[in-house]
Amino acid sequence: MSGAGDRIADTLKLSRPAHRALEHAGIVTFADLTRWTRKDVADLHGIGPKSFIELDPAMAERGLGYAS
Repeated sequence: MSGAGDRIADTLKLSRPAHRALEHAGIVTFADLTRWTRKDVADLHGIGPKSFIELDPAMAERGLGYAS
């Protein structure tokens, strides 16, 4: 079962720069991601539009959303 505590790196096939950007920002789990706005995540160096093709459905699958 998928949950908020799932590690992003263990779950999604993101680019290496995207994984590094998330880890550097302290975003390891999907729960960590809920504390960030989508815009702030997009502003991280290494995160591009393709990252959200993976991130957005994974968040929705877990019933989670980005901060407002």
